[in-house]
Amino acid sequence: MSKLRLGINIDHVATLRNARGGAHPCPVRAALLAMEAGADGITAHLREDRRHIRDSDIARLRTEVPLPLNLEMAMTEEMLRIALKTKPHAVCLVPEKRQELTTEGGLDAVRLEKELRPVVAKLQDAGIRVSLFIDPDTAQVEVASRIGARAVELHTGAYAEQVSGDRCRLSEHHLSPATCHLTSAAKLASQLGLEVHAGHGLTYDNVGPIAAIPEIVELNIGHFLIGEAVFTGLREAVQRMRALMDKVRA
Repeated sequence: MSKLRLGINIDHVATLRNARGGAHPCPVRAALLAMEAGADGITAHLREDRRHIRDSDIARLRTEVPLPLNLEMAMTEEMLRIALKTKPHAVCLVPEKRQELTTEGGLDAVRLEKELRPVVAKLQDAGIRVSLFIDPDTAQVEVASRIGARAVELHTGAYAEQVSGDRCRLSEHHLSPATCHLTSAAKLASQLGLEVHAGHGLTYDNVGPIAAIPEIVELNIGHFLIGEAVFTGLREAVQRMRALMDKVRA
C-alpha cells in the first residue's frame, strides 16, 4: 500500500490561545512543529463564530507554513469569499451548527446537492481541491462524485465511538460494523475516481483499522493529538501517530 498522508488539525491550539485572548500558544508555530514531526498537511476549520481559528490564522498558515492547507468551512457566501481570496490548497465542506462542541456528523450531500454544485464548481475553477466531509454512506459518496468533488473525507466518529480504545485494543484486522461501512464507502469512492480521506475521533488505539483500508490516502487528526501534546509535546505526539500509520501501511 502507498504511504498514508497525515493532516494535523490545529484548531484547538487556537482554542487554548483564545481562552486568554492573547497570542499564545500560536497555531502557526504548532503547524510548523507538526511539519517537522512528519505531518503532510495542516487542517484548520474557520467557523462562522471564530471560536478558535481566526481569519488572520488562515492568512498566516497560507503564507508561512510550507505544507498544503486544508481549509474546513461551512457552505456559506462569507466562507466562499474567504476561500477564493486566500486560495488554500484544499477546502473541505463540512456541516456546522453554532451550538455544537465539534462537528457532529457528515454533510448531507444528498439533501444539499443543488446548493453544493455551484460552490464546488467555483472553488475548483479557482484551483482549489474540494472534498466533502460525509458519513460513510453509498448515497452520499455518489452525490460527491456527481457534483464534481475531487475527494471525500469519511466521518469516522461512529467508528471511534463503537470501538473506543478505552474499552478494547484493536488490530488493523478488527472488523466492527462501522469499520465495514467505512471500508465499503472507501471502495466505492475510489471506484468513482474520488480521493478518499478519513477523520474524527481517531486515536493511537483505534487508528490501525482505518489506516489499513487501502483506498484511504489521508487521515486528518486534531483534538486527540493536541490533547496528547499537553503531556508529551506536539512533536512526540505527531511522531507516534505517524509511526503507527506507517507500521500498518508497511
